[in-house]
Amino acid sequence: MNQIQPLYENTPNDKKPTLSRKRKLKTILFFLFFVYLVGLIYVTLFAWNYGASLGPVGPGGRNYNLIPFRSIYRIAVYSPTIVDPIKILIGNIILFIPFGFLAPIAVKVLRKSMIVTTLLGMLLSLAIETSQFLFTYRVANVDDVILNTLGTLIGVLLVKICFFINSKIYFFPIEKR
Repeated sequence: MNQIQPLYENTPNDKKPTLSRKRKLKTILFFLFFVYLVGLIYVTLFAWNYGASLGPVGPGGRNYNLIPFRSIYRIAVYSPTIVDPIKILIGNIILFIPFGFLAPIAVKVLRKSMIVTTLLGMLLSLAIETSQFLFTYRVANVDDVILNTLGTLIGVLLVKICFFINSKIYFFPIEKR
């Protein structure tokens, strides 16, 4: 049987109950995950990005790429410097690492399956790319979905490593005098 954890922990010296330490941490992590998602939506749908189409008057207008690795190849081969590919390609990966890391922490069910969390990251990326095509004058790109999914997988691997390390640490109880 599962025991219900109390929301508040009463301490003998305090008159007001305080949130338990675990609840505080969980609240902070949910808040961080929420802030990340809001920031992700802002950056991908509302903020102007380097390389984004500039609407009907811009270079790309509303268009899409459904051929995997086409834009990755073009960015790598035709960029005049190494800086542009790093900003665009690595930026797409880094953008989704927090999702892969924070989602399993914030949502306990996602801790059991790396595949489910990675697929959720892919679906979120697909939703963003679809929204970029439908509602903004930006390029919807399958390569962005691939890179974002890779970023999610990296985040999931990092959180799995953290959970593994945490499971191997033994905390000794501290005796109060």
